[in-house]
Amino acid sequence: MLHCHFQSLVRVLAFLVWSVTSFAQASPNPSLLILGDSLSAGYGITLEKSWASLLQQRLQTLSDPAQAKIAVVNASISGETTSGGKSRLPALLTQYQPRWVVIELGANDALRGQNLKTTQKNLASMIEIAQQEGAKVMLLGIRLPTNYGPAYDRQLQNVYAKLAKQYNLVFDPFFLEEVALDPDLMQADALHPNEAAQPQILERLWPKFQNLLQ
Repeated sequence: MLHCHFQSLVRVLAFLVWSVTSFAQASPNPSLLILGDSLSAGYGITLEKSWASLLQQRLQTLSDPAQAKIAVVNASISGETTSGGKSRLPALLTQYQPRWVVIELGANDALRGQNLKTTQKNLASMIEIAQQEGAKVMLLGIRLPTNYGPAYDRQLQNVYAKLAKQYNLVFDPFFLEEVALDPDLMQADALHPNEAAQPQILERLWPKFQNLLQ
């Protein structure tokens, strides 16, 4: 999840092209904003095959016309941290005025050895800002590679769990649980899900999204 500056720039540019062509700012349809890192940005795969794009496709098949019109705005960027997400969120809320916000951040903070108290504060700030704007929030947690040690991993899990309880969030503590340990579903770096994993990620998250959209 940590990449060189060039890779990050490529992902940013790809996101900008995708967001501009896929989601018009002036669209009257309600929007669902995803604010994440490479795990949600479609790193290493075709963007149209990412779980976020598959979510848009799934919504468009629903019989409920209100939900079928929801526009998924994927503002995820590879290498993103909670600090970066916190900085970008206000402008995204102003631009898209989402009814729902999905936050999938924190992994890069932990992989860089940052103080997780700061991570918790940043996540709390994002949740509060989104809720103050009337958005319903989903929080997606992640677990760390085993070489980071069980204590640090538990600390990160506690951050997610405390926030989910405190703010009454729709919550998945480890949204990659079904794919993270299957080498057939992971890229060569063993950190990023491959294209084959994306439908499984959406299937796990779909009940959460149904709850979020109620």
